Amino acid sequence: MTKQALIELKNIQKVYSKIDMETHALRDINMAIFEGDYLSISGPSGCGKSTLLSLLGLLDTPTSGSYLIKGQEVANLTADERAEIRNLHIGFIFQAFNLIDEISVYDNVALPLKYREPKLSAKEVDEQVMSSLKKVEMQHRCSHKPNQLSGGQQQRIAIARALVGKPSILLVDEPTGNLDSKNGDLVMALLDDLNKEGTTICMVTHDPRYADHAKIKLNLLDGIILDNIALESALQEAV
Repeated sequence: MTKQALIELKNIQKVYSKIDMETHALRDINMAIFEGDYLSISGPSGCGKSTLLSLLGLLDTPTSGSYLIKGQEVANLTADERAEIRNLHIGFIFQAFNLIDEISVYDNVALPLKYREPKLSAKEVDEQVMSSLKKVEMQHRCSHKPNQLSGGQQQRIAIARALVGKPSILLVDEPTGNLDSKNGDLVMALLDDLNKEGTTICMVTHDPRYADHAKIKLNLLDGIILDNIALESALQEAV
C-alpha cells in the first residue's frame, strides 16, 4: 500500500500579472512531504522561496495546479476555508518572531488556540501552552513580555506558539535571520530535536550550513526546482 503524502504539490504555477508583463514566480512545482520529513528550500533572493512558503502555508493561492493536505484539495478554497485548514494543520515560525509585546509569553503562545473550533476549555489551553513552552525550555518565562527576552529566547517562544496547536507541519521562514550565530545554532539544534521526536518541518533558509540540517534539500532557481531541471535535461538527452 502506497503511503499517502502529508502535503503534495502537483504542477503548481504562480504568475503575477500586470498590464504590460507577467512574472512567473513558480513554474511546474511538483513535490511531496511525508510525515516526519525535514525539508529545506534554498536559493538566491527572488528565486521563489517565499512564494512557495506562502502557498504551502495557505497565505496565497496558486495560479494553477493542485495542492493536497492529507489528501484534501486546498488550492482553490475561500480565504475563510484556508484560515480554518491553516489553523488546524500548519504552524508558522517567522524570521521576525511576530510576537506581541503588549501581552505575556503565555498569551502569545495561547493565541492560535483562540481560533480553534470546537473551542478548547481553559484547562486544555493551559495544558497545551505549558507543554509547548516545556518543549522549548521556556516555561519559566511564561509571565514575561517578549521584549524582556533575548532574540534567541523570543524565537523559542515563537516555536512554542507554532507547536501549540499540534500542527501537521511546521513551516519555518529563515529562523536564524535575526539571530547571532550562537543563538542561531541553538535554534537549529532545537528544530533538529523536534524533528527527531516526529515533527514534520519545511524550512526556507539562505544559509547552506542550516540547509544541511534537513534530510531533504531542495534548491530553487527562477521558480523551478533545480532537481527538476536536471531530470528534464537527462530525459531530453536520453531521447
